[in-house]
Amino acid sequence: MTRAVLRGAAAALCSAVLAVLPAAPARADGIRAQEWSLEAMHTQDAWRTTKGDGVTVAVLDTGVDADHPDLKGQVLPGKDLVGFGAGPGNPAWAQHGTAMSGIIAGHGHGAGRADGVLGVAPEARILPVRVILEDSDPQRKEARAERAGALADGIRWATDQGADVINLSLGDDSKSAHPEPREDAAIQYALGNGVTVVASAGNGGEDGNRASYPAAYPGVIAVTAVDRYGARAPFSTRRWYATLCAPGVDVVIANPDRKYYEGWGTSAAAAFVSGAAALVRAAHPGLSPAQIRRLLIDTAQDAPEGGRDDTFGAGLVDPAAAIEAGRNLRPAPQLPAPAAYAHRYFGAGPTAAPREDGAAGWLPWTAAAAGLALLTLAVHLRRPRPAAVG
Repeated sequence: MTRAVLRGAAAALCSAVLAVLPAAPARADGIRAQEWSLEAMHTQDAWRTTKGDGVTVAVLDTGVDADHPDLKGQVLPGKDLVGFGAGPGNPAWAQHGTAMSGIIAGHGHGAGRADGVLGVAPEARILPVRVILEDSDPQRKEARAERAGALADGIRWATDQGADVINLSLGDDSKSAHPEPREDAAIQYALGNGVTVVASAGNGGEDGNRASYPAAYPGVIAVTAVDRYGARAPFSTRRWYATLCAPGVDVVIANPDRKYYEGWGTSAAAAFVSGAAALVRAAHPGLSPAQIRRLLIDTAQDAPEGGRDDTFGAGLVDPAAAIEAGRNLRPAPQLPAPAAYAHRYFGAGPTAAPREDGAAGWLPWTAAAAGLALLTLAVHLRRPRPAAVG
C-alpha cells in the first residue's frame, strides 16, 4: 500500500504530525477490532460511569468535518481563525482535525452505531477552532505569516465559549522553536478559568528531540506516544515536560473522505488523553484542571521506575482508574494559574519535576532564611564603627 502523510501543521506549528496508511474501506467490525487503544486505556470500565455527556472538548486544529457520520450531531458551531485556505469538500481541509475529533468523541454510525470509529468520550461535544492549515494546503505559507497569533486567540476564544478541555494536537519543535508569551498567557488564562489543556509532546524523538510548544508551557498535560505493546514510539519526543503517554502507533482514524486509516503521532496520543480528561470531568465536574491532571498522573498504568520519566511521563493514561480515585476527592478552590516561567527556563529544563501538591518544600524557606541573614549582615557592615578608645 502507498503511504500518505497528513500534517496538522501551519503557522509555525508543525511537530505533532499524523502519518496515515490508507486502508481499504472496511466493515464496522473490522474497524472496531483495530481500535486496540480503547482496551489498553480501560475505556469500557470508565463508560460504566460516564461517556462524557455534558463535556465540551475544543479541538484547535485544521477544522472538523461536522457532517462526518461518526461525529454528526456532536460538533458545535466553531470558529475559523485562519480565514482562508481550503474549504469543505477540498482534500486539503480538516483531515487532521477530523481525525483527532474522532479519537476524542467519535460515536460511530449505522444501526446501533456499530460502524465506524468509537472515541474515548463518545458523548462529549466537539468545539472546532481552526488555527492551522493542512500541510497540503496551497496557502499554508501565507497562513504562517499572517495568522501566527491564531493559537493564542483560539485558546482564549474556546475558554470564553465554555470549553472544559482544550486539545492541542499540534506543536513547534523546530530549531527556532521558543516560548511565545502570548501563547503562554492564553494557556494560563484557560487553566485559570477551569479548562484542562492537553498537548502533544512532539514527534522529534528521532530528529533533534527538541522541546515542543505548546506542550512545554506550565500546566499543560503533555502526552508522549506508545505502541500496542507499551513500548515508546521511536518518533516520540522525550523531554522534561512529559506528563503521560497514550496510544500513538497504528491508531484507527476517521477522515472527511469517509474512509478510515491507520496513523501515528503524538497528535493521536494527545487526543486520547483529551478524551480521558473529558471522562474525568464528566464524572467529577467540580474538579479543577490541576486536580484532573493529578488524578490522571496518580492513576496512570505501568508507571516508570521513580514515578515518571521523560519517555512515558507518569505512565499510560487510565481514565477508569482516575474516575474511581476521584470519588474521594473534594473539589478544590480554583487557584490562580501557574506563573509563567521566565524565558531562561526553556532550554534543557529542570532536573526534577516541580511539586504539584501545593505544599511548600524546604528549599524556598532555606533560601529565604539565608537571604534574611545576608541582609542583616549587610546592614551591620554599613553601620559606622565606634571610634577606638585611646
